Amino acid sequence: MAVSKPVDVMHMGRDRVICAFERDGVIVDPGPSTGIDKLLDTLGEVEPRVLLLTHIHLDHAGGSGVLCRRFPELVVYVHERGAPHLIDPSKLLKSAARLYGENMERLWGEVAPVDESRVRILRGGETVEGCRVAYTPGHASHHVSYFHEDSGEAFVGDTAGVRIPPAGFTVPPTPPPDIDLDAWSESLDTIQAWDPDALCLTHFGAYRDVGEQIEAMRRGLSEHGELARNNDQAGFVDALRTRLSEHMDPESQRSFEQAAPPDQLYQGLERYWRKREEASAA
Repeated sequence: MAVSKPVDVMHMGRDRVICAFERDGVIVDPGPSTGIDKLLDTLGEVEPRVLLLTHIHLDHAGGSGVLCRRFPELVVYVHERGAPHLIDPSKLLKSAARLYGENMERLWGEVAPVDESRVRILRGGETVEGCRVAYTPGHASHHVSYFHEDSGEAFVGDTAGVRIPPAGFTVPPTPPPDIDLDAWSESLDTIQAWDPDALCLTHFGAYRDVGEQIEAMRRGLSEHGELARNNDQAGFVDALRTRLSEHMDPESQRSFEQAAPPDQLYQGLERYWRKREEASAA
C-alpha cells in the first residue's frame, strides 16, 4: 500500500517547519493560509476533497477556510470541541493574538470561517477515509489522531512531538492554553496500541522508529515538565536552546524554534503547573 505524500508548505520561506500529508485528495492538517500556494503547487493536479484536522491551531488548520472557499466540495473533519472555532474563528484569533501579537498576519495570513455545512464532527471512535479516529488530548483538548490501517500510518499532529530532520531529538510542543501532561501520556498509550508502522508529525515528517519516538516523547514530557516547574522562563529557554544546539545544526534549530518557540513551550507548562496548584489548594 502506498504511503501518504508529505508536503513541506515552506512556512515563511523556511523548510522543515510545517508538513501536511496527502492521500487521494485527503489532506491531513493543511497548515496556514500563508502556505496554501506551496501546498497546491506541490499537489499539482490533485484536487483536495477532504481535510482531516488533528486540531485547530493555526499552524495546522489556519488555511482551512481559504481552502474551502477555493474548493466548493471540500469537507472538513474536526473534533467537536474545535468545530465552533472553525465556523467562527473570532475567539481563536483573539487567543492566538495574545501569543503572536503584531505577527499574526505575517505568520498565518487570512483565517477564514468554514461554513457549518462543510464541517463533519468527530468525537473519537469513528472511521473516516480509511482512518480510525482517536481522541488524543494533551497538547490540545480538541486533538484527535488518525490511523490509516492499510498503510500503517498514524497521523498524530503534535501528540508525538516536534522532531526536525535529520536530528532525532524530540521535544513536546507545549504552548498555552490547555496543556495536560497526564492526558498526553494516555494519548501516547492510545497511539502505541495501534502499533503503527510510521508516525506522521506535522513538525516534521514521517518516521518509522515508532517505539523510539514514543519513548522519546515520554521522556520529553517528564523532563520538560520538571524543567518548567523548577525554572523561570529565561532559565527554561536557555536550557532548551543549549540542548537544541547540542543535537542539531543552526539551520535545523531555526526551523525548530519557528515550529515550537521556546518561550511558548514554557508558558504552556507554567500554566499547567499553576492550574494544578490552584486545583490542589481549592
